[in-house]
Amino acid sequence: MLTSLQIKNFAIVSELNIDWRSGMTAITGETGAGKSIAIDALSLCLGERADANAIRPESSKAEISAQFDIRNLPQAQKFLSELLLDDEEQNCILRRVVTRNGRSKSFINGSSVTAAQLKELGQMLIAIHGQHAHQLLLKPEHQLGLLDAYAGHQNLLSAVKAQYNHYHKLQREHANLLKQQQAQAAKKQLLEYQVEELDEFALQEGEFEQIEAEHNRLSHAQTLVESSQRELMSLYEQDDQTVLGQLQHSVQTFSELSTLDKSLEGISQMLSEAAVQLEEACREIRSYGESVEQDPIRLQEIEERITQAMALSRKHQIQPDQLASHHLALKQELDNICSDNARIDDLEHEIAEALHAYHISASQLSDSRANAAGTLNTLITQSMHELSMENGRFAIELSKDADRRPNELGMDNIEFLVSTNPGQPMQALAKVASGGELSRISLAIQVIIANKVTTPTLIFDEVDVGISGPTASQVGKQLRLLGHSTQVICVTHLPQVACSGHQQFFVQKAVNNAQTYTSMVPLDMHQRVDEIARLLGGDSVSDTTRASAKELLSVQSC
Repeated sequence: MLTSLQIKNFAIVSELNIDWRSGMTAITGETGAGKSIAIDALSLCLGERADANAIRPESSKAEISAQFDIRNLPQAQKFLSELLLDDEEQNCILRRVVTRNGRSKSFINGSSVTAAQLKELGQMLIAIHGQHAHQLLLKPEHQLGLLDAYAGHQNLLSAVKAQYNHYHKLQREHANLLKQQQAQAAKKQLLEYQVEELDEFALQEGEFEQIEAEHNRLSHAQTLVESSQRELMSLYEQDDQTVLGQLQHSVQTFSELSTLDKSLEGISQMLSEAAVQLEEACREIRSYGESVEQDPIRLQEIEERITQAMALSRKHQIQPDQLASHHLALKQELDNICSDNARIDDLEHEIAEALHAYHISASQLSDSRANAAGTLNTLITQSMHELSMENGRFAIELSKDADRRPNELGMDNIEFLVSTNPGQPMQALAKVASGGELSRISLAIQVIIANKVTTPTLIFDEVDVGISGPTASQVGKQLRLLGHSTQVICVTHLPQVACSGHQQFFVQKAVNNAQTYTSMVPLDMHQRVDEIARLLGGDSVSDTTRASAKELLSVQSC
């Protein structure tokens, strides 16, 4: 439950500190005093959209802080624990700061969080029913939300939403692939031709470099052989004038000289090793010359393959040595397009299965809604009778549309029907109910829903507009009864509702030094009598209105 609220520089509030109690709290005040400001500030603290215009003039920022006791709220405790924001004493402090530039900061138990996280937690703590709730009551999506809230079948709603999201995801993927398929039809045809052409050529990785080297060797075979033989003659086979002969003579000379000077032994050794290396090189040259073949046929084959490779490389605007890798890339691209086509076939089967699963979950949700609607029809009809609509009847009409395009809320169409006079047929709420009747029906629904939904704090912000007399008295009693199990905060202008509160706050506005200030103070019993008397007498308090106020307080608090 809400235990305290601190407001600084919000709207016409300079600073306001309010301690809250369990039961029903009524908030009354002068017209234009700002009875709903505390509710508006609390909404901001719970994550609603921040607006710099809400900051008090001449102030740089507005700050709102709310403290809650969550000892009996396991869902809120779990949420805080998962975010590592829990408090040992199981208190929860929400804080929101809005600056003049429109930016805001959100905090839970002193730690910075997002506004979305603040809002998610806030929905576990407080439900606010505004004064325009009866207007929302005419909208089918709101009607469906009320029925679902009463039914409490969150697991079925989650299942339908999950099935719908899965189905929708498959649908998007299918649509995207079909779009790609249409765009890639011409590209697929070109790729098939290109891959077929490169498959036929079948150039392997590294092959172009190999045939290029082989072409160089074959095209210069004569030069290679003649040059090798010429050099071999010079090095080894030209009688005593060969390089090897001269080198061997030098070896002999320095070998003899080293006997005279030991320092020449190194030179002698190096020359001897050079002679051995030269002999080995000559043997390699002879072997090479004998192995080189002149093969015109093979040379022609290689030239043709190189020519074809060069032509294909120009065609694909790449280097010849990149043809093999380019070939693989084109094949992969073609395979991807073909696999997309296969995926389309698979998706059509998966979509059919997902749609079937969605219809099963949506049907279960429809059955649950129908069961809850039957009970809700009886309760709301009874409440209408208690709210001075003795002949009123209420019914929820549900129609399951299996051909309806899937959505996350299921297959149901909904309409609230009502009859307010004897003999009058059931008709749509918007066509039958007057403004006052609509307010009473809306309030009846809100009280019934609130009594079923386990939100620890319920706030009713002038939901009793259009209600008076005995009806207002009954509304007050219902809200007080609800306050026995749930914390109820009600902003009201009706004395009958205000008298039903276990406690009451008074909101007043004052002007000081050309500045407007709003205050909100708790009333003791004597002050409550005066305030109820003011509400009864139209701002005129007399002994008569005081007596009436005391009587009303005693009756409504029973």
